[in-house]
Formats: sequence, C-alpha cells, structure tokens
Amino acid sequence: MGSHRRLAPSSGFNRGAGTALCVLSAAAAGLCAAPADAAPHTDTRTEVDRLYAAAEKATEAYNKADERAGELRREVSDTQDRIARQQERVNSLRDRLGSLAGAQYRSGGMDPSLALLFSDDPADYLDKAAALDRINAREVGRLRDLTSAMRELDQERSEALGSLAELDRSRKAVAAHKRTVERKLATARRLLASLPHAERAAYDRASRSTRDSLGFPSLGGAAAPSARAAAAVAAARSALGRPYVWGANGPSGFDCSGLMQWSYARAGVALPRTSQEQRSAGQHVPLSQARPGDLVTYRADASHVAMYVGNGQVIHAPYPGAPVRYDRVGMMPISSITRV
Repeated sequence: MGSHRRLAPSSGFNRGAGTALCVLSAAAAGLCAAPADAAPHTDTRTEVDRLYAAAEKATEAYNKADERAGELRREVSDTQDRIARQQERVNSLRDRLGSLAGAQYRSGGMDPSLALLFSDDPADYLDKAAALDRINAREVGRLRDLTSAMRELDQERSEALGSLAELDRSRKAVAAHKRTVERKLATARRLLASLPHAERAAYDRASRSTRDSLGFPSLGGAAAPSARAAAAVAAARSALGRPYVWGANGPSGFDCSGLMQWSYARAGVALPRTSQEQRSAGQHVPLSQARPGDLVTYRADASHVAMYVGNGQVIHAPYPGAPVRYDRVGMMPISSITRV
C-alpha cells in the first residue's frame, strides 16, 4: 500500500469495536468536511491516500466486531443449552414432588397428630413420616438450588443477548461506514479519471499501481526462522494476484489481515483475525533482524499488516482495486515486526 507512505500515523486506536466505531465516525466527519470532488489536482493523491487509510481502519474494525459477534453467538448458544438441561432437571424434580404430594393427598392428607392417633402402628408411622420429611427436604433443597442456578443462567443469557445486540449494532454501523468510504473511493477514482493523462500516469507510477509486482523479485538468501514460517511464506506467494476483498480471509480474496491469517492457517498456525491482534501474536524483533514469515504492521494503530519475505520486500493485500502483491517493506511507517 505504498501510496500511503505520506500519511501521518494515527494513535490511540482502541481494539474494541465500540471505540473503533467512534474513531471511524470522527474520520468520516473529517472526510465529509473536505469533499473529494472539491480537491484540486495537486491534492488528489493526498485525498486518495486518506481514503485508503480510512477504508483499512474500517475493515479491521469490522473484522473485530464480526469476530466478537460470532464468539458471542456461540456463548449464547452454549448458555441456552445449559438452561435447557437445567430446565429438564427442574421439571423432573417437580414431577417427583408432585407424586409425593399426590400420595399424601390420597392417604387423606390428614393432620400428622391425628394420623398418629389413629395409626395401628405408631412407631411405623413415625418412621415413615421422618423418611417423608427427609425426602421432602432433599427435594425442596434440590429445587431451590436449581431455581437459583436457572436465575443465574437467565441473567447470563440476558447479558449475552444484550451484548450480542450491541455488537450487531456496532458491526452494522461499521459496515455503513465502509459503504461511505467506498463511495469516497468511487469519487476518488472519478477524480483520477478526470486528471490529464500525464498527471494520471505520474500518480500511477508513484503509487506503483502499474508496477509489475506480481512476479518473484530477488528475495536474497534469508531463510525463514521456522518450518511454519516458510510454509506461511509459500502460501502467501501462492495468493499473489488475488483481489483485495472487504473482510475476506481467502481463498479467492483477502483483506490485509485476512491474507496473514489464511497464510499461517496453511502452515497449521491459528492467527487472530485483525492486524492489531496479529501485532501481538508473537515476539517483536527489530527491522534489522526481520526474516521471511515475520509480520510487519504499519502505522501507530497497526491498521495494515504485511508479511516480510526477504531482501526488503513484503507480500500484502494493499487496498481495494489492487491485487495481492510485493512491495518494499518501508512503504509506510512501520509499527512493529512480529515473529510468529
């Protein structure tokens, strides 16, 4: 995503979907304050760069919200299963208590003192009454415990459903922001198309959009630090030329973090979904010690990620309209290098 290298890095990106939404809303307000259609020719590249950065932030926030929503749906499902099992136990206890009550009623349901008075064998009656009291106490205790457990599970379910609704609202809002950015990108493309041919060609050369970056450049003799890193590099190279797709993690299309997750999954390693989480998925090393397979995150908010492949090169999914390709490692301000 080399056309972003002039962007000033953002800071304070919150990995939670709610805060990310606030950041994105502020970014959207900033974009709306300066319509791309009004930008002079000399500002076109700055405007497109800003739009690309906003699009990536939106995509990573969407990925995070969508991932959390999926996790929460599974938790809610598990909770509902537990509640169903508890309800079955409660129903069974109620049936047993009902049977005991019915037996007492059929025996006349008389006062215990009168039953003792008219009993043919008072000692036998007392033994039975004591046993019945113990049974009742045990069953009532079980019912009380299960009722308490059900209240707790109902509370869990209510909280989980509330959180799920909140995350769904956040995910939909982020998706709406993505649509806004897509409209901005369409405006930027129209701006680029309106430029004189020479200026448009200069922009294309500067952004490397016409560069033959799908072939295999010289990657030097650096070896991957592990077999899994080597396998991940091979997987990433196999994805060269595939399109950038919002929120996708392969195999037919990718966003930046989706490509990293998919590549390492081919090597048997489960990476987190977002570039912010991937930054913390291993050991940080300095750029001078980068080896093939290391993850390179960009900008202070780690909103873009690529894979180092050697000789100062990375493979990444740059932005909408650009396929998975090679670029130089210093194409944007580097946030960190992570060895998985």
